[in-house]
Amino acid sequence: MKIAVLRETAPGEKRVAASPETVRKFIALGAQVAVEAGAGTPASISDADYEAVGATIGDRAAILAGAGIILCVQGPDASSIGGTAPGALLVGGLNPFGERARVDGYAAAGLQALAMEFMPRITRAQSMDILSSQSNLAGYKAVLDAAAEYGKCFPMMMTAAGTVSAARVFVMGVGVAGLQAIATARRLGAQVSATDVRTATKEQIESLGAKPIFVEKVAGIEGEGSGGYATEMSPEYQKAQAELVSGHLAKQDIVITTALIPGRPAPRLISDAQLATMKPGSVIVDLAVEQGGNVEGAVAGEIVEKHGVKIVGHRNVPSRLATDASALFARNLYNFLSAYWDKEANGPDLPDDDEIVQGIRLTLAGKVVNARLLG
Repeated sequence: MKIAVLRETAPGEKRVAASPETVRKFIALGAQVAVEAGAGTPASISDADYEAVGATIGDRAAILAGAGIILCVQGPDASSIGGTAPGALLVGGLNPFGERARVDGYAAAGLQALAMEFMPRITRAQSMDILSSQSNLAGYKAVLDAAAEYGKCFPMMMTAAGTVSAARVFVMGVGVAGLQAIATARRLGAQVSATDVRTATKEQIESLGAKPIFVEKVAGIEGEGSGGYATEMSPEYQKAQAELVSGHLAKQDIVITTALIPGRPAPRLISDAQLATMKPGSVIVDLAVEQGGNVEGAVAGEIVEKHGVKIVGHRNVPSRLATDASALFARNLYNFLSAYWDKEANGPDLPDDDEIVQGIRLTLAGKVVNARLLG
């Protein structure tokens, strides 16, 4: 089995879908690995690093020739990956909802496209979950980005010249990114509070030493969707949450927003009116900006200022930590493929009735087959 590792072409994408570590492991399984020249350079991995563990380096046409598996971080256009073996697997973050036309292209090209962001949230798939590994880094980096823009210190400092108060950090959305943001802000010495529509996260917030901010006495609304994802709330809950958050926001120095709903625009958490109540010099980092943003006025790829508040809207935050993000992403892909590797066939065997396979498979035999795209 030949595995091709693509060089990413999306603007600002610095990650790569295989590391020297995972290349070595794939070769140990019996695969050949061909890496597109320069694929790892933005992540500080040289072509020589790949060659040292047994990979070959070539241009795109050369690495794709006869490849049975293509690894990518972001899905390429089908027209750019011709020359692969019939039924080749395309494995990576394929953005099925945002790039549906590409998915149709993969089907037409006869590729078996596997979207790793559709990985089911089940125990045996945890080590394969690219959303978790990348969100973890995004939550960490969001706090560092906030600190870079904030004009004051994070921890309380007692000095001979007087005391500096600790920064107040509020995390909205307590998934993987939010939990890491809480932990990072706490390590930097901030006073941290957090909220989420899922009441089950209250204990997680408290376990990290942060203060939970939750709507009370709104019966029957837990916010827990399938697979551990959040769902949209009722109008009653949204009203109660807006009132609670408005009072809390006015006291905060830094806010990190992380709320996403798969396949839908990001929920609006902070309005322009709420921004106007915040202290001048406050900073908000909107990790959902590429899906419409949690903050009114956030702009993808820019840092804007409204009512004296900076709104940070960096794109592709995991890519801002490209070396570590690539290492984790590459392990997710290896963990998935190796779990299904058939040594006799020298390649992965993907059972049609397997829960993981059903979750991530987008196309097969020239058709789009994923239920989430057909429903």
